[in-house]
Amino acid sequence: MLIPRHPLPTLVLILFTGTGLFFAHTSLAQQQPAPRKSGDGPAVIGYYAGKNVLLDSFATEKLTHIIFSFCHLKGNLLSVSNANDSAIIQHMVALKIKNPRLKVILSLGGWGGCRTCPEVFATEDGRKDFARSVKEATNYFHTDGIDLDWEYPALSNVPGYPFSPEDKDHFTALIKQLRKELGKQYEISFAAGGFTRYLQTSVDWKKVTPLVNYINLMTYDLVSGYDTVSGHHTPLYSTPQQVESTDHAVRYLDSIGVPLKKIAIGVAFYARIFEGVDSVNNGLYRPCKFKRGVSYKDQALVLSKDSGFVAHWDPIAQAPYMYNAGQQLFVTYDDTLSIRLKTRYALDKRLGGIMFWQLPEDLFSGGLLDVIDNTRKEGGQDPAPLTK
Repeated sequence: MLIPRHPLPTLVLILFTGTGLFFAHTSLAQQQPAPRKSGDGPAVIGYYAGKNVLLDSFATEKLTHIIFSFCHLKGNLLSVSNANDSAIIQHMVALKIKNPRLKVILSLGGWGGCRTCPEVFATEDGRKDFARSVKEATNYFHTDGIDLDWEYPALSNVPGYPFSPEDKDHFTALIKQLRKELGKQYEISFAAGGFTRYLQTSVDWKKVTPLVNYINLMTYDLVSGYDTVSGHHTPLYSTPQQVESTDHAVRYLDSIGVPLKKIAIGVAFYARIFEGVDSVNNGLYRPCKFKRGVSYKDQALVLSKDSGFVAHWDPIAQAPYMYNAGQQLFVTYDDTLSIRLKTRYALDKRLGGIMFWQLPEDLFSGGLLDVIDNTRKEGGQDPAPLTK
């Protein structure tokens, strides 16, 4: 499970109401999303939960998708929290002037943002009302689709939040209703947990996968704020001490028939710091307690060598980490090398894309998005050896 990645906003709700639009009763097979064109590179999908004023500071022309984070439920309806959020969405749509291929997606939920999802999506009326409100919001804002960040169907999540085994079937029914309402011209994606229990429990992959454009695989927070043993929170490969990894999740989905072109692997634009970690193995796989997260843009200052942080590289996990012996702090994160390796992995495996949380945690220029973009343009070629 995860700790909150962002504060939840105060809800001053603006509702999208009305009768909604109904599509002709065509089969779900006809409503499936159009396949990706041959020759298309992997998508670059960035979540955005930052300030409106910062949008133009980032190189959004290097994205194929930007996901507004987050919309919420008000009753059965998708809602935008306040006028400021509406302005952010409108600003995102305006980015298409300089990046016509950009898709602007509204996301529901987030960690802590889906408390009523099990209740609302348990009923046919709830699912229909929600799907109609999604279509209305899409038409109103001229956006390109919906992303469901329900963390997590059929699994315990935020302490005290409801869940039940039936969530899995209700999630399937929700996806079907959304595809029926939105047709094939709009995109549907969902944020999927990257850990084994989610992959095996939360989703009916056979029924859901044909109806969505992307599975945004959260292959980060694999060691979370609730864990008491340190490890890599976003490793590329599994190790003898840690099964959960990007490659493990991709291989599992591949083994059960999920098309690789639907999968966007997740990378982290933030680090996790754990405290009370002894020096054995430079703090890796040792007892710990979560302390805080640090955005990539702040890491050079907060995690400096002058402050006692020493960088290490795990050649098996293909992941960086740091240890501060004086303060007994362990840090797990993505860096320029690990993200280049993950992007190349996506290219080599012909995955659907690279996804990250989140753009406001990056540098305005010369940051991790640039690494993704440059590696993507290389087309998987290796002009220089990648070593640490």
